Amino acid sequence: MGRRIRSDPVTGDKTRASALTPLEFARFLWTQLTSMRTALSLLFLGALAAIPGSLIPQRPVSPAQVDKFLTDNPRLGGVYEALGLFNVYTSPWFSAIYLLLLISLVGCIIPRCFVYARALRAEPVAVPSRLDRMPVSASAPRSGSAASALDRGEAWLKQHRYRVRRERGALSAERGYLREFGNLVFHISLVFLLIGITWTVTFGYRGTSNVLVGQGFSNTLTQYDEISSGPAFTDADLAPFSVVVEDFEAQFEQGEVNTGQPREFALLTRVVDEPGAQPREYVIRLNEPLEVRNTQIHLLGHGYAPQMTVRDGDGNIAWQGPSMFMPQDGNLTSTGVINAVDARPERLGFEGFFLPTGTVDEMGPRSLFPDALKPQVFLTAYHGPPKHETGVPTNVHTLDKNGLEQFSRPDGSPLAFKMDVGETVELPDGRGTITFDGYQRWVRLQVSHQPGMGFTLASVIVAVLGLCLSLFVRPRRLWVRVDDDRLDVAGLDRADARTGLADEVEQLAESVLGEETRHD
Repeated sequence: MGRRIRSDPVTGDKTRASALTPLEFARFLWTQLTSMRTALSLLFLGALAAIPGSLIPQRPVSPAQVDKFLTDNPRLGGVYEALGLFNVYTSPWFSAIYLLLLISLVGCIIPRCFVYARALRAEPVAVPSRLDRMPVSASAPRSGSAASALDRGEAWLKQHRYRVRRERGALSAERGYLREFGNLVFHISLVFLLIGITWTVTFGYRGTSNVLVGQGFSNTLTQYDEISSGPAFTDADLAPFSVVVEDFEAQFEQGEVNTGQPREFALLTRVVDEPGAQPREYVIRLNEPLEVRNTQIHLLGHGYAPQMTVRDGDGNIAWQGPSMFMPQDGNLTSTGVINAVDARPERLGFEGFFLPTGTVDEMGPRSLFPDALKPQVFLTAYHGPPKHETGVPTNVHTLDKNGLEQFSRPDGSPLAFKMDVGETVELPDGRGTITFDGYQRWVRLQVSHQPGMGFTLASVIVAVLGLCLSLFVRPRRLWVRVDDDRLDVAGLDRADARTGLADEVEQLAESVLGEETRHD
């Protein structure tokens, strides 16, 4: 426990007193935690702690990128793993900052609410004895009834939304109570904002799925390529619905300026969200998601899937169908693989590029335009002994080359070939053929359920409104004192960088007198 330091009231000498009791020490910690300085420090620390979440791949969002990072940087990746930097927003240290910030805000707000409530019930402060010491003051000789002058001043103040306290021969007025109200609303909304984010993170989920045009998606765990969810999420929270991707239309800029930039994406779907219900059509566009049973479906991306037919050395079809290739640039130069594991007498594998508008130059194979104006594939081929099935899931976007050997040309160089639509390539030594039958499009759907999003959005809106009140409402005090032959008026702004105080003081003086006044 800490020790208290006492000073002698006469000599000023400091002496060490007894240690703080547990209750005193707890009160000291609570006072420090609930100070505005601590709240601002925690807010800054939280923003600083969120930076690694933007720079380092996060496992809930991109587990494949995390695995690749660990493979490429095993030592640094081990350090990041130990520090929880691959799961920043669910790490214990980030959660601790988040929780302390919430407690600090609540501890700051509650006492201020009581202070504000007392201020609302209290009358304006008494009139100072020396009005001429105020930042702005005015005085003038007067004649006539003092009561009539005060009545005119009180009417003017109430007309300008001042709360007025009338004393003997004086008025004290104040306005701008909404400024502190807006400040409190802003900070209370921040608390609700944190609660809304916690609600969403705890009970929500977000997943992605790549779906071929013409096929469908059902909202079950097995249909997701990637999914991240909160700790309270269960499989039962998945809303039952299915979506069939009917058609996908993509338009790109073809002019000389911004060539290849997307102009419009439209995804035509059929949705079934009730057992036995008739499908209903819906068009999903960028920033225009489909909402089904409180679940949003966004169009996140798209690509191409070349349609290939692979025959093995025995002449049997070992693979037939589309294989999704992943875009690598804005012109949709895409990479992918074809795994013909059932080929006999040797299994076959292919990897390479799909080019919607293909060319080969000093930069190698690449696409010049994102639309399929001249579709081509560039592939390399591998062969090896058959592999026994183990039941262990494999990545469909990478080729497992264990036990495989790349085909070679007669001169010993690696075999690589280009194919146009409809073209067939025979593999060396009669080990099979591969045919480029065409292509299909695929789309990436993001399915998300964020139960606290509406609550969070409302908190943000209310916080902005509260901030506007605290910024634009002018807390101001005005005083009037009427003597037998003299009028004194003064004003004080309770916030810096305010204007118009001198004008209001002069207008108030004119209202009380009914004539022009002069400034001291």
